[in-house]
Amino acid sequence: MPAWPRDEARLTIRYWPACRPRRPVLAFKKSILWTSVPLIVAFSGQYAQADALSNLPKDQPQGKIEQVFAFHDAMPTGVSISERGRIFVNFPRWGDKVPFTVGELRDGKVVPYPDVALNQPDPQHPEKGFISVQSIVADGLGHLWILDTAAPEFSKPLAGGAKLVAVDLHTNKVVKTLVFPENVVLPSTYVNDMRFDFSAGKEGVIYITDSSLSGPGAIIVMDIATGKAVRRLSGAASTSADPNFVPRVEGQLLRVRNADGSSKPFAVASDGIALSADRQTLYFCALSSRHLYSVSTKLLRDPNVTEQQLTNAVKDLGEKGPSDGLEADSEGAVYAGDYEDNSIRKRLPDGSWQTVVHDPRILWPDTLSVGTDGYLYFTANQLHRQAGFHGGKDLREKPYSLMRVKINATPVQTR
Repeated sequence: MPAWPRDEARLTIRYWPACRPRRPVLAFKKSILWTSVPLIVAFSGQYAQADALSNLPKDQPQGKIEQVFAFHDAMPTGVSISERGRIFVNFPRWGDKVPFTVGELRDGKVVPYPDVALNQPDPQHPEKGFISVQSIVADGLGHLWILDTAAPEFSKPLAGGAKLVAVDLHTNKVVKTLVFPENVVLPSTYVNDMRFDFSAGKEGVIYITDSSLSGPGAIIVMDIATGKAVRRLSGAASTSADPNFVPRVEGQLLRVRNADGSSKPFAVASDGIALSADRQTLYFCALSSRHLYSVSTKLLRDPNVTEQQLTNAVKDLGEKGPSDGLEADSEGAVYAGDYEDNSIRKRLPDGSWQTVVHDPRILWPDTLSVGTDGYLYFTANQLHRQAGFHGGKDLREKPYSLMRVKINATPVQTR
């Protein structure tokens, strides 16, 4: 028999002992175990490397969040907590299946509020049914105010449909409807959020942000008694998207990306809004910006103050991170979401900032609302994972969340 090459395994036949059935077994003179040693070493190295990676320093959450509710259907934006602890949410008609655009959390589920009928658009009477609600605010005086954009999927607002509706929380009936006059609703207008001051004017004043995606941003000031409204700071730098803003969320550049491969910057005007505890200062920010601005509410309401004078009176309070929603508390603090950093920050009366909570589960903090129980409630709705940012592919993972974090503060009084 010729000799086998030195580096080649030699095939032989082995048999079990005679007491067992004799069946041939293939074997190698060079044990197969020797050939697997490099594999064992490789696998061991991989396990050791994985273990080492798991022990490396990593980003640590700050603060303690609680999930109040998990949404497994439509994506929410707004949340508001009434003075008696009732929780209201809304679902804009952005493309999800939205059977009702305003709801209340009751007995572990979301139900239409105030009823099913009012949550259905009425094309013949756009001022009546809810078309697409972007924001809701409980005013602390027994009413829930509902802001209807009348612009589903960011379309041109339906004529006569953009409105504010007040519902009595005791009777759950509509008590006032304020349709935005034509002079403040442009073809590009997207009314976004609002704050109330019932100590101003005969019945109070409402401040509303116009977060247009294609036209000028603005602060709309509406008189509750008359329904008259005016656009202030329309097209000003403070209410406009920052042209140099380049957002990155979950490590990725955030742009509007179409299915055909084309893309454009994510540019959204004035969005977040908050009223100071003394109601003398309005805070606001564009969604596509990292800056926080403020202006005197007295100047905003004064028709004798020119736009140039008002623009000059706006204060740039510096960077805070990019925010969707803003909120304030009775202690003089202002809260801002930071959707790049999965955080919520707090501006103290002295102008310094603190991180209230930072957690990778806070995927796009949207609306903020201070409850009378000392908690800050907020929605985390994965807005940045929508199909419009990913070439038509929806990357959102349900559920969306309503969360809260303890802040030991109470809401701003509206009167």
